[in-house]
Amino acid sequence: MASLGRILSWWGNDYLYAARWQVRGTLRPGRRETYASGELRPVVILPGVWEPWGFLGPLIDALHTAGHPVHVVPALGRNSRPVADAARVVAGFIEENDLHDVVLVAHSKGGLIGKYLMSELDTDDRVTSMVAICTPFAGSDYARYMTSRTLRAFSPSDPTTLLLLANLETNARITTIAGVFDPHIPNIVGLEGATNITIQDGGHFRLLDKPEVLGIVVDVAGRPAEVQEAIVEETLEAGTDDAPVASEDPPTVP
Repeated sequence: MASLGRILSWWGNDYLYAARWQVRGTLRPGRRETYASGELRPVVILPGVWEPWGFLGPLIDALHTAGHPVHVVPALGRNSRPVADAARVVAGFIEENDLHDVVLVAHSKGGLIGKYLMSELDTDDRVTSMVAICTPFAGSDYARYMTSRTLRAFSPSDPTTLLLLANLETNARITTIAGVFDPHIPNIVGLEGATNITIQDGGHFRLLDKPEVLGIVVDVAGRPAEVQEAIVEETLEAGTDDAPVASEDPPTVP
């Protein structure tokens, strides 16, 4: 367990990072059209609650530099609508732009949106995989104390949270990334059957530009389709009893 001083440092730096990228992501996000070029698998970016798409600038830049066309969904705005509604917006965007073999790259609430899309709406199998960073898949105990309905939706007892947790089939196509401490998610829980990776660092926002996180995201996005399919088949064959679960013994990145 990290020391109190280390945790307080992570906490403070996390909010400084969030404030800086809220301003930069709003005022200087870049032109989204410039990111849509590339020869590799298409990526769709799913920000967290109240985050403009430019908030995920480090991820977008890393993926585009690696050769991926990176798509953002302007209709999400600052991502305050319910998870199911947001997922339908993203599903419509993917269909409208005729995207296939898509990798979703998500932060926080974006991971819930992505899993809802994958498990409930992707009838044409347009989405291949997802990387979800600091996503409260099991909810957050802090949500019950929030005055905002948008934030209370992250309660562990929220119907959408429970629905997504019950769906295990999609998990084999998801890679989760979390730190050892998250100021917004007191109990970090990995997805049963997913690839759950723990970074030896803390924060909810500041992990977004960490080199090891960027490397994992680019690696998963660039994975050949046959490799991704083999991972899914191996995970499903092993059964959920043998699948990696982050809350017990997660893979770690030093």
